Amino acid sequence: MRLNKFISHHSTYSRREADKLIFDGKVKVNGKIIKEPGFEVEDGDKVFINNRPVKRNTKYTCIVYNKPKGELVTKKDDRGRKTIYDSLPKKFRHFLYVGRLDFNSEGLLILTDSSKVADKMMKSDLPRVYKLKVKGEITEEMIKAMQEGIEVSQGAHEKSEIKTLKLNPFLNYQIIKNSPKYSTLKVALTEGKNRELRRFFAHFGSEVLDLKRLSYGWISLNALPIGKTRYFDKKEYKLLKEFLKKEKK
Repeated sequence: MRLNKFISHHSTYSRREADKLIFDGKVKVNGKIIKEPGFEVEDGDKVFINNRPVKRNTKYTCIVYNKPKGELVTKKDDRGRKTIYDSLPKKFRHFLYVGRLDFNSEGLLILTDSSKVADKMMKSDLPRVYKLKVKGEITEEMIKAMQEGIEVSQGAHEKSEIKTLKLNPFLNYQIIKNSPKYSTLKVALTEGKNRELRRFFAHFGSEVLDLKRLSYGWISLNALPIGKTRYFDKKEYKLLKEFLKKEKK
């Protein structure tokens, strides 16, 4: 794991703060000062910040947060905008988020104090289910793209050579309402590329008016109120352990 990522996963420092600590020579790995954020930390390596050890998490806790609109999924924002950590109880401020939801999206967000759990869940093909309200109707072109996949505008920086983003077929979809004014549907994806659903519908000249994540793998939002958290229950922890064993193989 990259050194800056290791620090942000096992401490209260953000990735940006970890970079500064590293550049300032305040981080040691196995007694040696390391000034490269991309330095790979291996199992057994001992990391120190200001000569204090960074403790690895061996046990883990997982929670579900019903994220409201108007919060960024990041530890700190350089523009001073509200983040999930401004709302989360203090005891969860060091937890890591599993995937992101953008500023205007809401719904299920998993957080954990284990970098291993966060990494495995994020990189998995576990289905992510969303409920959307979009402007206008769902067209046959959209349905075909949901079934077959499509390339959409990347929205990349003008100097970037990557101008398109390939989106895989949706795992599943269900059109709940289809009308010229607005439509609602549920979709399931096996990955969560940056603003994938908003880019998908923008490609067809439509706009996502509301986006809510309902579930992530076997974890569901259910009746959790907006802005509230809950711990995983026994069944969810059991399924998580089975998932981690499977991923290890």
